[in-house]
Amino acid sequence: MAAFTGAPRLEEVAEGVHAFLQPDGGWCLNNAGLVVDGGSALLIDTAATEARAGRLRELVAGTAPQLPRLLVNTHSHGDHTFGNHLFPEAVVVAAERTRQEAIRTGLHLTGLWPDVDWGAVEPAAPQVTFAEELTLHVGEQEVRLRAFGPAHSSCDTVVWLPERQVLFAGDLVMNAVTPFVLTGSVSGLRDAVARLRALDAVTVVPGHGPVGGPELLETTERYLAWLLDVAKAGLAGGLDPLEAARAADLGEFADFLDTERLVPNLYRAYGELRGGRPEDFAGIDEMVRGMAELHGGFPACHA
Repeated sequence: MAAFTGAPRLEEVAEGVHAFLQPDGGWCLNNAGLVVDGGSALLIDTAATEARAGRLRELVAGTAPQLPRLLVNTHSHGDHTFGNHLFPEAVVVAAERTRQEAIRTGLHLTGLWPDVDWGAVEPAAPQVTFAEELTLHVGEQEVRLRAFGPAHSSCDTVVWLPERQVLFAGDLVMNAVTPFVLTGSVSGLRDAVARLRALDAVTVVPGHGPVGGPELLETTERYLAWLLDVAKAGLAGGLDPLEAARAADLGEFADFLDTERLVPNLYRAYGELRGGRPEDFAGIDEMVRGMAELHGGFPACHA
């Protein structure tokens, strides 16, 4: 894997297509994207804090002929949306279920890490919504949006540029960062990634971690298959998710960032394997407590 260090930056991954990369990709250090064609520009996601979203705005202003008039949110989580309000000239586009979740959760993320300097972030819910698919046009570039979920969250949108064969996968896919299904579904994420493979993307911009290719989809599928194996063994052995996580051999995933996510992932996997309804699964607070216990304290956020 290429080194993923340094300051946040815009990196051109195809003609007119840029990834906003925030090393090291850990908690709240997300990626975003910029598509430029002719005199038009589209932004994909923002950032968690006022300072980081402000830096994104500076980089976009120095790259695009004008600031984006369209902003797509891949999902509702604050590290991808809290900076929306710093792009007032843009119309925010998202799946309808993403808008609903964003309104429901508000600034909840800031309460998990009260010591982070969030700045003057404020909710800016999507203004234009769609159900499953929507096509946008940026200059001559066709930009296809497709919603999945529940997967990583209750609803996740990918941004596909067929002419450039670039996929902005949001948090459906991460690179060297542990997948996460705290508010989503293991089976839903597996289904989404399988469908993304059919696109034959050449370049995949993950929600966290360095840019890669279709191998990122394959790695995600392997992690989810391994996760289900751990969950099945844990259930058969009468272990709760925390006990199963402690007993698990992480194997090829041991060097991933944020491995403590295994605990909430197992909670979701247990619930699904038992055939329960998502609304009957363990609550977020219980899952987060188990994650913190495995980690030896609440994980740090360096946003």
